Amino acid sequence: MKYLVGIDNGGTFSKTAVFDEKGKQLASATVPTQTLTPKPGYAQRDMNELWKVNAKSIKRAIEESGVDPEKIAGVSFSGHGKGLYLVGADGKPSYYGIASTDTRAWEYVEKWNKDGTKERVYEKTFQDILSYQPVSLLSWIRDHEEGVLERTKYIFSVKDYIRFMLTGEARAEYTDFSGGNLINLKTRKYDRELLALFGLEEVYEKLPELCHSADICGYVTKEAAEQTGLPAGIPVAAGMFDVNACGIASGLCSEKELCMIAGTWSINEFIRREPVTNGTVSLNSMFCIPGYFLVEESSPTSAGNMEWFIQNLMNYEKREAEEKQGSVYDVTNDWVASIEPWDCNVIFLPFLNGSNVNPLARGSFVGLTAYHTKKHMLRAVYEGIVFSHALHVKKLLKNRECPKTIRLSGGAAKSDVWVQMFADVLQIPIDVIEDKELGAQGAAMAAGIAAGIYRDYQDAADRTVTITKTVQPRTEYRKIYQEKYEAYCKVLEGLDQVWEYFAVK
Repeated sequence: MKYLVGIDNGGTFSKTAVFDEKGKQLASATVPTQTLTPKPGYAQRDMNELWKVNAKSIKRAIEESGVDPEKIAGVSFSGHGKGLYLVGADGKPSYYGIASTDTRAWEYVEKWNKDGTKERVYEKTFQDILSYQPVSLLSWIRDHEEGVLERTKYIFSVKDYIRFMLTGEARAEYTDFSGGNLINLKTRKYDRELLALFGLEEVYEKLPELCHSADICGYVTKEAAEQTGLPAGIPVAAGMFDVNACGIASGLCSEKELCMIAGTWSINEFIRREPVTNGTVSLNSMFCIPGYFLVEESSPTSAGNMEWFIQNLMNYEKREAEEKQGSVYDVTNDWVASIEPWDCNVIFLPFLNGSNVNPLARGSFVGLTAYHTKKHMLRAVYEGIVFSHALHVKKLLKNRECPKTIRLSGGAAKSDVWVQMFADVLQIPIDVIEDKELGAQGAAMAAGIAAGIYRDYQDAADRTVTITKTVQPRTEYRKIYQEKYEAYCKVLEGLDQVWEYFAVK
């Protein structure tokens, strides 16, 4: 039996998991990463500290798995998309790493949307321009951080940086860079004219060679082996954007599936042979399976909002649950289940980390009265997150037939109450994917292809993906949730003109 290691870097943690060839997760290790917020809208990291956190999580996962490290056949990566990680000619970071929840560059997006740049860019990339994409952040750095671009040699995504630290080889990878307005989706190559539209001609030579997700992009160096516990010399696959990784680990291998990931981000996706070019979806990018495009609607509006609620409003309940050797999530599920949707007319906008309607929108409760309790507020949080997913899914369904089921993963998939709510709001059956680190699993699937364990992604999915249950929608809840969703949309529309007040000055 050979083993595979997947490394997943999200917005707040570095996770490493060890899998066998059948996709069984033998061990995982999660180490938090520190997010620096020196100003409102900033979300950055010390990249040296980030590497140390990754090395720590890798070593811990291997030790806890109990496997012989010499039987590890390969390693690969998943990571948050967008953001920016810059490295100089000396191999050291030339700036802070910038995460995908950073909004400092929002004014550039506003300018490009108004001056016609958006339309000219769309002709090449078929995607909106976002404040946390590399092009926006590079423009901000050019104008605000003198000398940074001059001393930068490589432009990376987060997983590219960790791969660079493991192998010493600088590579970029299609799923990430094609989702950052850096690649012409018609030619599937870098494009000087595209960069010129952003005023970024100077960065063309700093873009590393492009690779596919399962391509071998180097081998673990002796130095990295000593720091991580990985065997020196094993192949390192390029890896992929975490949206791809969770999708492929959910069995997203053909055009018939549609997947949702409800974690920090609301991820909603399907794949097809050609991008959607009619402007009805925000993002097209290249998928990890060569020849397919990922059609994605996403925003940082999902279960991360509930974590904020727990951390800030449920400290007592959390301590009490721990004292009873239980989980605060059992408490949250019981609270939400105790209130029917028609007994709570509070609306929550899940925009604590960003929005899918206005880049300046903020998290909000609307409709609170003295009657309402934390239980009502929590039900509104659950519902608001589902409504945000539904807004994305409805856009996707304008471009494909309704699937027979939707595959759900992420933190929300662990809650029976929440999964039922997804089914009731969407009125589509929900398949729940086996609970494991799906970002790391998708990465391990790429590593397995690179190492020759799997023929391709379909073979990897057939051997590793498990659907644990399917939850049917309840037709008697259709009307009430339709009314609540319409109220949610009216609140979004009504507040659209006030968000500029909250802009970072």
